[in-house]
Amino acid sequence: MAQILITGGAGFIGSHLARELLDAGYAVRVLDNLDPQVHGEASRPGYLGPDIELLTGDVCDRDRVRAALREVDMVCHLAARVGVGQSMYEIARYTEANELGTAILLEELTGAGIGKLLVASSMSIYGEGLARLGSEFVEPPQRSLAQLKAGNWELQSAAGQTLDPVPTPETKSPSLTSVYALNKYSQERMCLIWGQAYGRHVTAMRFFNVYGPDQALSNPYTGVLAIFGARLLNGRSPMIFEDGLQRRDFVHVTDVARACRLALENDAAAGHAINIGSGQSRSVQEVAQTLGRAMGCNHIAPQITGKYRAGDIRHCFADIALARTLLGFEPRVTFEDGIAELVEWLQEQVATDSVEQATEELSRRGLVA
Repeated sequence: MAQILITGGAGFIGSHLARELLDAGYAVRVLDNLDPQVHGEASRPGYLGPDIELLTGDVCDRDRVRAALREVDMVCHLAARVGVGQSMYEIARYTEANELGTAILLEELTGAGIGKLLVASSMSIYGEGLARLGSEFVEPPQRSLAQLKAGNWELQSAAGQTLDPVPTPETKSPSLTSVYALNKYSQERMCLIWGQAYGRHVTAMRFFNVYGPDQALSNPYTGVLAIFGARLLNGRSPMIFEDGLQRRDFVHVTDVARACRLALENDAAAGHAINIGSGQSRSVQEVAQTLGRAMGCNHIAPQITGKYRAGDIRHCFADIALARTLLGFEPRVTFEDGIAELVEWLQEQVATDSVEQATEELSRRGLVA
């Protein structure tokens, strides 16, 4: 039985991946620092199955990493600090956890003889997604501060023409608009460069907006659906920046977990960065309204702030053709079914809503206006 180490495996995506791998017959070990921002005071998350070996430790702790790699055949590197807004002021902490932690892992992997590594990357590296002007595809420039201050939210060409968003393929150039995006791109490139140099099977998975049960509801820098759910559980309006018409790709966490297993098992994935999304786009306002209806909170309308956050982008949703070709991946969970499952889970949860405090912190630093 092959053994797989998941760094950050007690987190949202990592725990679902652990279940997917256990069901497929692998042994699973997890290395996680159980960050209180994500886990509260829990010593071991209740959703982490008893068949999963948990080692508590940080990826920046070389001795713990070395111990975690013993007798391991493959590694899924998911450990990271997550959150665009927070990354813009906790720069050292994000860079240490995401980049230094990855570097330490790679150094220890070099001598460990482990042949396969999967690293979690992010759609954030694209900045703005691909767009079109007439019949021509365009890589949109970052929106200017003057444009955002004027509340002119849509993507524009250099001549001021409005661009139409289209699915973003892996061939789009990176456009790094936040420290978090820079961290994720650095993680991805470090791992792929290492794999090429040492002849190891390395795949980077560019996750889009992942949602589902077991996401940290009390972390104000987690996924948007969990943030909206926490607000609604507390009888408060989901807070939406800009005009709410920005578009994203929401993919269920079990589809993401299955894609990761397929990447480990398929040699064709080696050396590639692969989009993992649903291949569909929805506006953030539509998503908030859908969740509110499903939770029976029709009386709580989303709050459209008309403000912008530093590092945010307008539109980005996935072209998943490469995942289909290399992995045989096809999303199985419809958005409607995924929301229904999420709501069933939410009804049993208690959430501390810290969104307003987090927004005030960003505002105090000039990162929201």
